[in-house]
Formats: sequence, structure tokens, C-alpha cells
Amino acid sequence: MATSDPTTMPTANRQRPASERVEAPVVLTDSPPRPLRFFDQFAMWANLGISLFGPLTGALIAATTGSVWTAIAAIVLGCGIGAALLGTSAVFGATTGVPAMVSLRGLLGRRASVVPTLLNIGQNIGWATMEIIVISTAATAIVGDAWRWPFVILAGAVATTMAVRPLGSVRLLRKVMVWLVLLASVVLFVQVLLQPAGDIPQDAVLGFWPAVDLAVAGVVSFAPLAADYSRHSRTKRAAFWGSALGYGLAAVAYYTLGVFAVAHLGATDVLGALLALPAGAIALSILLIDEVDEAFANVYSTTMSIQNIAPNLDRRVVAIAVGVVATLLAGLLDFGQYQSFLFLIGSVFVPLFAVAATDFLVVSRQRWDVGEHSRVRWAPVLAWAGGFVIYQLINPGTVPGWSPFWVQVASAIGFVAPSWLGSSVAAIGISAVLMVLLGRRRYPPESGSNG
Repeated sequence: MATSDPTTMPTANRQRPASERVEAPVVLTDSPPRPLRFFDQFAMWANLGISLFGPLTGALIAATTGSVWTAIAAIVLGCGIGAALLGTSAVFGATTGVPAMVSLRGLLGRRASVVPTLLNIGQNIGWATMEIIVISTAATAIVGDAWRWPFVILAGAVATTMAVRPLGSVRLLRKVMVWLVLLASVVLFVQVLLQPAGDIPQDAVLGFWPAVDLAVAGVVSFAPLAADYSRHSRTKRAAFWGSALGYGLAAVAYYTLGVFAVAHLGATDVLGALLALPAGAIALSILLIDEVDEAFANVYSTTMSIQNIAPNLDRRVVAIAVGVVATLLAGLLDFGQYQSFLFLIGSVFVPLFAVAATDFLVVSRQRWDVGEHSRVRWAPVLAWAGGFVIYQLINPGTVPGWSPFWVQVASAIGFVAPSWLGSSVAAIGISAVLMVLLGRRRYPPESGSNG
């Protein structure tokens, strides 16, 4: 019978560290390997934070403040708040060893965790589709409309392949893409700042705190994905700082790039203005390739969310199915109006993860029951609901039927939000306070759970 004597193994295998060969388990019931160090996670999250959506968000922040330096201050503060919540969400995975939606069993209970799980499946499929649309649209702006379908298929296929081998994809992002993206970023910043600065239009100015809100929302939108990767982290510290610093710093940089694009290029079409710069097409082409990791993250996290409901499904099969669906939707449908629904779903997770972070760190003190029989905990449910209501009263969005309802509710109770108050910041604050107040009372239904 063959032995496992390392001297009989091929040289290539002997030289490859074990951490280079491991991959995520295919079913939820298998224990996850933990090969990811700080820089693995930092590089992955930095790549996720560098997105073509970043300059667009920065342009909105510039318009909201009407000032370059006020916009940058709002970006730094908002991204800092969002990064702290994202990093804490990553600690959930490093502590429990389970994906994000499974970890919410510890907050809400097994049955109640199905609600955010279904919403997360919907938003991740939607955002994977939107990412493929953005990639194909930006690519056709460079090479022509005739290439739209080939780029849709290529982006979908690459994202799906990465989702089948997620830890291998993290290693690829660390070793190759982070350096290419850094080079492209330097090129874009230099080219933009070489142009003369102008005035930012003042017709859409709302103030500092609404701009902070935009920055917070952009970063917190990845909190529902964090534990899907950090469950493979070697330590809780590496999970927190890798995600918080990686995504936070990248978001600050790319939101700021959007602010500079408005000020130095007078851009209303930010991506078009960047594309017109010397070497802009080359730099954006690199970022276009990097954008695939956003689609990969959404496909893989859809898979992880589905396993909260069906833990014995092979994640590789699920990832392929999800990738095919997102690719077909990107190619066949116009998702222009669907963004409003995606933002509405996203607003659910801002107060939810504020509640989760507060409960995990302050109330339950990192003792969560994430098992199949974890009981419903009503204090977090009520705190989550309170934060969500505040969010909708301040920012009801633009979804037909839904938004007018909240406008009517606000009118009926005489609620008028201060112009300086942002919905994300308010929802985070209210949710956290409610969780502390309700969680400390320890209602009887929670007495049998860890929190």
C-alpha cells in the first residue's frame, strides 16, 4: 500500500504550503479550514472596495456637500463608521466558524434567521447581475457595443469559477490583482489631479451628514458577506483588521477619486470622464477586470446563504446555478429600475448588523448559539425593527407603493427628520441603543439561549 512519505511526493507538492492547497468545504456541516492571514483578507477586501461604483458614490458625495474638503471629511468619517461595523461582522465568522447568515442564528434564532437569509439571497443575485451589467457596459464603451454579450458571458463565467474555488480566488487577489489595481489607481489619481480644479455645483447640496450617510451605506452593504470569508480566518484580529482596513481604505480612496473627478474634470459622467484621460482606458480596463471579484463575492455569498436553509447542498453546484441565473439576467433584462429594490433590501441590513454588533460585543459577549435548534430571541428582533422603521421614516426611497406608505406614516405621526440627519447613521444609533436596553432585560424567551 502506498505511503504518505513526503520524500515520495512530487517536488512541486512538497514546496507548496498546506495553506495554498486548502479549499472551502462543500457542505455546511464540514469544518472550515482557516488558512487566511491578515494580508490575505486585507488584499481581498481592498480589491472588493476598489469598484467602478466607488467614483460614482464619490461624485454623489461631492454633489451632496458642494465642497471638496467637506466631501473628503464626510468620506473619512462615513467609511470609518462603516468599516468598524464591517470588521465586527467579520469577527462573527472568525468566532463561530460559520457563514454570515448562519451566524445570525445566534442573534435571531434558527427560524428567524431565514428572513434575512432570503433577503440576502435576493440582494446578492441582484447585485451579481448589476456587476455583470456594469462590467459589460464599461467594456463596450472601450471596444464597442457588438461585444456586449461576449463580455456578459465572460464576466459571468469568471465570477462563477471564482465562486467555485473561493479560497483559491482570495489567493489570486492577494498575489496578482492587488498590485495591478494599485498601479491603475495611481495612474487615475495622477491624471485627474493634473487637471485644473474648478467649482463643484451647489444645486444639490444637502449638507455634511447626508454625505456621511452615503459613505456609511456603501461600506456597510458588505457586512452581510463578511463572515462568509472570515470563517476561514486564522484569528479574530486578522478578520477584523483585514476587512476593516482593506475595504475602508479602498473605499476612502475611490470615493475621493469621484470627488476629484467632479472638481477637476467637471464630470457629470464620471466613468466617461475617467475613460477620456490619457491612459484612462488602460487603467479602467484593469479595474474592469478587477470588478469581476465583486460579482464573485455576490455569487459565493448567495451560495453560503442558501446553505443556511439547505446545509447539505453542494456549494459548487449551487454556485454554478446562481452564476448562470445572474449571467442570463444581466444579458436579457434591463435592471435600471431594479436598483431601487436593491437599495431597499440593503436598508434592512444596516440596522440588522448594528443590532448584531451590539449584541455580540456588549449583550451576549460573543456567546452565540448558531446550532440547528437555537431559539428565537425577541429583543434583537424588536431592536432591528425599530432601526428599520427609523431608516424608512428618514429615507423612504423611491420604490412604488412602498415609499409613499412611509411618507404617509411620517406625515401621520408628525415626523420630520432634521436635514442634517442621515438614515444609515440614525438607524445604526437607534438600533444599537434599543439592543442594549432590550437585551439587558433578558426576556424569559431568551433565558435558554446565549444572550
